Amino acid sequence: MTRPVAAIILAAGKGTRMKSDLHKVLHPIAGRPMLLHLIDSVAALKPERTIVVTGAGREQVEAAVSPLGVLTVVQTEQLGTGHAVHQAEEAIGGFAGDILILYGDVPLVTTATMARMLERLHGADEPATVVLGFRPADPGAYGRVIAKGDRIVKMVEYKDATPEERAETLCNSGLMAVRGEDLFALLALVGNENAAGEFYLPDIVMLAAEDGRSSAVIETDAAEVAGVNSRGELAAVEADWQHHRRIRAMAEGATLIAPETVWFAFDTQIGRDVMIEPNVFFGPGVSIADGAVIHGFSHIEGATIGAKAEVGPFARLRPGAVMGEKSKVGNFVEMKKTVLGAGAKANHLTYLGDAEVGAGANIGAGTITCNYDGYFKYRTIIGDGVFIGSNSALVAPVTIGAGAMVAAGSVITADVEADALAIARGKQEARPGRAKRFREVMAAKKAAAKK
Repeated sequence: MTRPVAAIILAAGKGTRMKSDLHKVLHPIAGRPMLLHLIDSVAALKPERTIVVTGAGREQVEAAVSPLGVLTVVQTEQLGTGHAVHQAEEAIGGFAGDILILYGDVPLVTTATMARMLERLHGADEPATVVLGFRPADPGAYGRVIAKGDRIVKMVEYKDATPEERAETLCNSGLMAVRGEDLFALLALVGNENAAGEFYLPDIVMLAAEDGRSSAVIETDAAEVAGVNSRGELAAVEADWQHHRRIRAMAEGATLIAPETVWFAFDTQIGRDVMIEPNVFFGPGVSIADGAVIHGFSHIEGATIGAKAEVGPFARLRPGAVMGEKSKVGNFVEMKKTVLGAGAKANHLTYLGDAEVGAGANIGAGTITCNYDGYFKYRTIIGDGVFIGSNSALVAPVTIGAGAMVAAGSVITADVEADALAIARGKQEARPGRAKRFREVMAAKKAAAKK
């Protein structure tokens, strides 16, 4: 029978090495706070409870997780990982299930790895705990796991390890799986007689061993349990995430001309036969349908791009931008809260904000929808097949009827009926000889000024 699952996520550290007013675990990876990456992976296990242990800056963490139904408890003193987990005892109550212990600054642990930990916890030998181990290129100051096969003989913090123990390459990630019936009983036995004077969570492994119950270790790749304690480590984890996301995009049928220059968000959706040129950045909330082309140096967030649509180069799509099938925005075009109908085009130097552009419309270079009066936003409606001449300003709220034309250089302040030609610009005059006389007068003045 499958047992219920709970997760305790430790996020009480001050994160002083980040040198930031933002809590460490809220720094983003691929556009989403690292803590929320972890919570999302936990959520796939359908846990009965998820508890985050907070400390310094807890208000920020609470604000981030409470909308997700995640509980928080406070560790007022930083007395070690064992002490931190102990703070969740009251919130988790007499939970009769399996508990995962995770870290908010170790954000990329997958649901699959968590499931492996839980599966091993219920192996035939019934280990008291399961520890997630890894073998980094440089073991450094990580705690060591001494094991025979996957059975743990000893776990020791680096500060307390002998030279022989420090030579071991299997390290403790800190992540564990423990039965709810065992966890807090073992924690109650943990002391702080060690080099740091802290209550170490890993001590429960050896305490269980003293009671005749062995523990097991399973291994994962070092990148999956990479921790973030500084801006440099944040950048390294981001780079690793992006690397794997690019590989996945290409495996799923997208072409990336220069993969290392494309940056995805955590939720970017990409169809088949999508072409992405170099130096493209995707913020959260982007969906790209089959066959679309994203030209270089485009910045896209919160946008929906239809099948065989074309973006850029040097285009910016902001939240609420929707491009219909085979529509096109070209270089130095910006869209925000705008629907561009099927086959519609805005090829150059245009701003479309709070607008609806009909199918097949052509928006000339330099066109601006004037959507803001300094206080409120207004909508512009452009019908099917409309032609907007270059360097036009459409002062919202305004509607351009289907099939209408707007002459270049017009400032449109009133609705234009369907199939009409709208011209709103000053009358051109030419005064013969005026330019020549102007030059003569000014040249004489300049000569006089030099005397």
